Amino acid sequence: MKRSWLIYSKKNDAVYCFCCKLFSHKSTKLSTEGQRDWVNVGALLKQHENSPDHLNNMVKWKDFALRLSKGKTIDATEMALLVAEKNRWRDVLIRLISIIQSLAERNMALRGSVDTLHQDHNGNFLKEVELMAKFDLVLKDHIRRVDSGMQHITYLGKTIQNELIDCISEKIMEAMVSEIKECKYYSIILDCTPDVSHREQMSVVVRIVTLGQTPEIKEHFLGFLIAPESTGLGLSNLILNQLEELNIPFQDCRGQSYDNGANMKGKNKGVQARLLAKNPRAFYVPCSAHTLNLTVSDAAKASAEASCFFGYVEKVYKHFSGSTQRWAILRKYVGITLKSWSETRWESRINSIEALRYQADKVREALLEVRSNATDPVVKVEANSLAEEIGSFRFHICCVVWYDILSKINITSKHLQSANMQLDVAVNLIHKNKTDLISYRQTGFSDAQTSAKVICEQMNTEAVLKEKRLRSTKRHFAYEAADEVIADAMKRMEVSFFNAVVDCSIQSLEDRFKSLGEVKANFGVLLNFNSFPHKVLRDQCELLGEKLSYDEETDVDGSSLAVEIESLPVLPKPRMTAFELLTYLSENEMCELYPNLWVALRIACTLPVTVATAERSFSKLKLIKTYLRSTMAQERLSGLAVISINNKVSQAISYNDVISDFDSRKARKERF
Repeated sequence: MKRSWLIYSKKNDAVYCFCCKLFSHKSTKLSTEGQRDWVNVGALLKQHENSPDHLNNMVKWKDFALRLSKGKTIDATEMALLVAEKNRWRDVLIRLISIIQSLAERNMALRGSVDTLHQDHNGNFLKEVELMAKFDLVLKDHIRRVDSGMQHITYLGKTIQNELIDCISEKIMEAMVSEIKECKYYSIILDCTPDVSHREQMSVVVRIVTLGQTPEIKEHFLGFLIAPESTGLGLSNLILNQLEELNIPFQDCRGQSYDNGANMKGKNKGVQARLLAKNPRAFYVPCSAHTLNLTVSDAAKASAEASCFFGYVEKVYKHFSGSTQRWAILRKYVGITLKSWSETRWESRINSIEALRYQADKVREALLEVRSNATDPVVKVEANSLAEEIGSFRFHICCVVWYDILSKINITSKHLQSANMQLDVAVNLIHKNKTDLISYRQTGFSDAQTSAKVICEQMNTEAVLKEKRLRSTKRHFAYEAADEVIADAMKRMEVSFFNAVVDCSIQSLEDRFKSLGEVKANFGVLLNFNSFPHKVLRDQCELLGEKLSYDEETDVDGSSLAVEIESLPVLPKPRMTAFELLTYLSENEMCELYPNLWVALRIACTLPVTVATAERSFSKLKLIKTYLRSTMAQERLSGLAVISINNKVSQAISYNDVISDFDSRKARKERF
């Protein structure tokens, strides 16, 4: 028998009459302590059901429920006002959240020197509120209430700004962490830099491969952490604690990439060594972009001629940039202006050489005009000296050689800095770079001489490498014979400059990319399986299975992987990258048919190649935490950086979720 009025309490193990408990003035068991007489409960309920008091209470209950559903209760007007007030505050918060998101994504300061409406220097946030209030009725009414003193709660202060920033960034973090856990396997990318407050900031980036029908490589920025210690132990504990706070299992980490600092890449006490001790499947991949940069740096140090050349390049730039009049003379002659070279990014020095490589005659003419127009004797002497150096055959040989080398390395470096770069593609690019340098060593110097002669002809200067008188110094007796002195100036330059620079570049590439090649070799079976015999294929798959196993847990079964590879259908291309093969399996819904191959490809694509994403976050750090914002709290800095860098995720979050989180934090009596 259906009795809608009958309710049961698990705690008291008794039944009650709902309508009598609400409306009855009589004291009965069903309306007070509850009925527990289970033997006679049927008769008791029937007796209560037919009582006049129960029937009267049932009528009151149903009538009240009907009036409540139609909004005809006594407090209906008050409830309508309460709901309208809730909706008004919700609309105000939506607009404030939108303003904060817009300013954070553009790295603009929210606060000014004052925190009052309608005042000068009150910051971008309040100015945006004032501007929007001119066209938006909700904010116009809100500001009217604040100005008239009708309400003291404004939600426009710095504390509310921090809370809203924290709510927005937390929702972004929840979305990213959820995606990381869904993908399971991930890699970490770390890099450190001091901020304007002289505190070491560590950027944390996680790289994943999504599991949609079309896989996608993503790198999520998880915020900045203050690194009180820059040792391997301190940094490793810092990242492990952060992963634990975010509830991201470190045992699912399959890759780690850092710059070439000793505290990061150290084999014994570096971060990579300490993390490998906790999880041997977290393969260490050195940053390829940093390695190329150090390759060029080593090459430049291999020859004194190279150091002198870059010194002259910088002198030419400083000579023109030191005066607006001299810079105007330069702009009159050249189409590509001179640029200063970077102290750290050696491969970017191609920008400083480009103007001298293709416009040397125009730069020399500008220097000669500066010499003739200058009244300061120091400027005259410096312009004359630089004009003579730029007109020399030696300078142009150096310029052509360095431009050719930096052009080859700079193109590869730009490709490696892509967030979608894969390990196998990176190794192939670097191998091609090395091959090009070896080929360049055979004919590069003779080609550079030809190009330098053409430049000298354009400037009407003599294309002759002047002999330098060799100093005769007294030598002490030695058991080893001294090297034979090269009398020919051109041959001496080829040996001491060209061969030294190119050989050092090639050797540095081989040394620094050794570890990168070792990681690639572990996953080589996924790329070259067509060329492996049956037995070799089995052995390589077993080896990969062992590499991806730890503590009785394995990601891939080696024998099953070999069977899956051998049973693959005819592929669209004879040679595919790991990501192309992963995309092919996903789009054709073959993941269930080849589970081990699918997992192995996902891990291979998850491995990072460069820390460029972490270094790009430092650009945001410098835009957010400027000299005028140096006292910014760490929570606000990290929150603004998360919103700015992960702006695509930020645009996808729900305003209602942010407001609900803000509401629960404030613990107001009224809920939005």
